[in-house]
Amino acid sequence: MDKLQELRKGIDEIDQKILDLLNKRLEIVKEIGHFKKDTKATIYRPEREKAIIDRLEELNEGSLNRSAIEAIFLEIFAVSRNYELPEKVAYLGPEGSFTHQAAESRYGYMSDYQPLVNIEAVFQAVETERVRFGVVPVENNQEGVVQETMDLLGTSDVMIVAEIIMPIHFAFAAQSEDVKKIDRIYSKDIAFKQCRKFLADTFPSDIKLVPVSSTSTACKMALEEVNSAAICSPIAAKQYHLPIQFQNIEDSSENHTRFLILGKHFENAISGSDKTSILAKLPHEPGSLVNFLQKFHEAGINLTKVESRPAKVGSKFKYIFYIDFDGHFQEENVQVALADHLADIKWLGSYVKINS
Repeated sequence: MDKLQELRKGIDEIDQKILDLLNKRLEIVKEIGHFKKDTKATIYRPEREKAIIDRLEELNEGSLNRSAIEAIFLEIFAVSRNYELPEKVAYLGPEGSFTHQAAESRYGYMSDYQPLVNIEAVFQAVETERVRFGVVPVENNQEGVVQETMDLLGTSDVMIVAEIIMPIHFAFAAQSEDVKKIDRIYSKDIAFKQCRKFLADTFPSDIKLVPVSSTSTACKMALEEVNSAAICSPIAAKQYHLPIQFQNIEDSSENHTRFLILGKHFENAISGSDKTSILAKLPHEPGSLVNFLQKFHEAGINLTKVESRPAKVGSKFKYIFYIDFDGHFQEENVQVALADHLADIKWLGSYVKINS
């Protein structure tokens, strides 16, 4: 016990030093905030945050891996931004959704979050500047693209500020620890599909699966009804204080969703590790897409995504193309590749590339 007390005392002393250093950091942040206010500079700089984490990872000689460093410092960054100016962030709700979890992973617990009922509402909140940022899903590597997000990028006056690539983990939450007592399970349709193996291995084939609008609703139902459970996000279970009985019950460990952070009048500086997203409306004639893409090849630019979308205006069966590629819009080789097509494209944003 003496040894334990000694170790705890050591932790207390270190915690005090960490607290003192964080307060000193916030004092510097306050000075930077005054400077940014005077110069009307942007407070959120994803490329600067990435550079800090890259530097810390390189300097790190201890047990922390990059994920742990990111988890700690992204929260510090979020607290610092709110110290400069409280952030208003809209996201595709409800509370406890995976989009909520993605938003909190970048903006921390102190931001002013506004869950909205659909993706279009998030775009509108950003476009009208009721909020500073919006967070929406854009694609899942198991299910494909989110069509509404893709289409709204073409019609809305917003920019892509950053991307978040988040592993999707489902939890099984219930008040009862005895799964034999569970007679119905609530969740979204897609969650049932992505957790088939767990359900087949754990429950009889006649277990009642009840689809609901969100995993948050599933938690609420499971909390109110005896012998029921929810397949949900961990953040939803935490929000409703519903005990998690099993973690990571999804069939695939490679299930990831990509989210976009949206903003208005926002332009990231070149970080050296960027991605650019554009929409291209090309002439409806043979070879137009091939000729357009050839320019990227000639400029040595790596294309990471080409997705066709219905143009929805004009003649039938015309398409626009959503394109992601490595590099920043302002870089010389990108400007060269796009020089002949500037009238055909809409720049959606250049932002720090996340390696998935």
